[in-house]
Amino acid sequence: MHTAMETRQAQTTDAESVVGPMPDLPLPLQLALGVALPAVLAAKGDFLALQDPATGRYVYVNAPLAAFMHRPAAEAIGRTDVELFDPAMATVLRAAGNTALAQNTPLFSEHRLEWRGVRHEFGVARWLTPGQGDTPALLCSVWRDLASERRLQSQLRAALEQLEQQQLANETLRREVSDQALRDPSSGLSSRAHFEDQLRRELDLSVREHREFALVFVEIDPVSDKVRALGQAGLDQVHEAMGRLLRGGTRAMDASCRFDEARFAVLLSGVGLATAHSRMEGLRRKCATQIVMHRGQELGFSVAMGVASFPHTAQSQDDLGKACDAALAEAQRRGGNHVALAAIRFELSR
Repeated sequence: MHTAMETRQAQTTDAESVVGPMPDLPLPLQLALGVALPAVLAAKGDFLALQDPATGRYVYVNAPLAAFMHRPAAEAIGRTDVELFDPAMATVLRAAGNTALAQNTPLFSEHRLEWRGVRHEFGVARWLTPGQGDTPALLCSVWRDLASERRLQSQLRAALEQLEQQQLANETLRREVSDQALRDPSSGLSSRAHFEDQLRRELDLSVREHREFALVFVEIDPVSDKVRALGQAGLDQVHEAMGRLLRGGTRAMDASCRFDEARFAVLLSGVGLATAHSRMEGLRRKCATQIVMHRGQELGFSVAMGVASFPHTAQSQDDLGKACDAALAEAQRRGGNHVALAAIRFELSR
């Protein structure tokens, strides 16, 4: 069975194998420090120092602090800050040590120091260990390199910001893909399926709130020989211009779409037949004067429009579409470049 002295010697040997010998330290203090604190600090690269509070001379420095001093630990023992560091740094360290000795609680401070031409930032904790018996009171200081911690924090922030940006990019891409599925690629307008969903909602709202709305069918008049000679490229340019005019000429609560290969459709929310006619007449004039450029060539186009309204010209979605078809056919019969209105239905009271 080990004696108590043998146990203490074994613990001291274990501690010294981790942090090195601590000469001139009483055995109880070597055990208290050597078993836990120095091992933890050395593993993290933190500095540990013990100084005589009366003289400021070092009685112990761990290996990381000795390396920072650029000297063996044994050469630092018995010396003061003035002997180990330049005057400016020694003054800062000594002043912080005196402040720690003057108060009964640990002192935590940050130091920005230049040592051997390199800027350093340290967070330093200082406290006075109580003396007892053969164990003297000592000023203990633990130094942590804040620059490396802040560098890691900065890298973490950068990584988090990059992750956030990637998430935003993914969300934007998801929305774009979703939006593309709801849009016609040549005109940039809503797809027919999405438009008809909006039309059904507008119809339900109109029935519930007894309000009117208008539906417009738009078809591009027979194109010029110049556009026809360009083939699909010329038609795509005209369709793109038509989509741009429809987007710019409608409100946020309205909707427009590429209804089929030949025509476009416009939903005008909350407006009657007269207002819809006035707005579409303005759009017709813009189309007639619109210049579309394609490879240096000027292309023009005009449109025919048929306007119907709910509930004045139709009582259901199907009837509304038929009324628009009839009005559009009338505009085309008049030679195109024209806005025609669906006939208002009158019901005779009995």
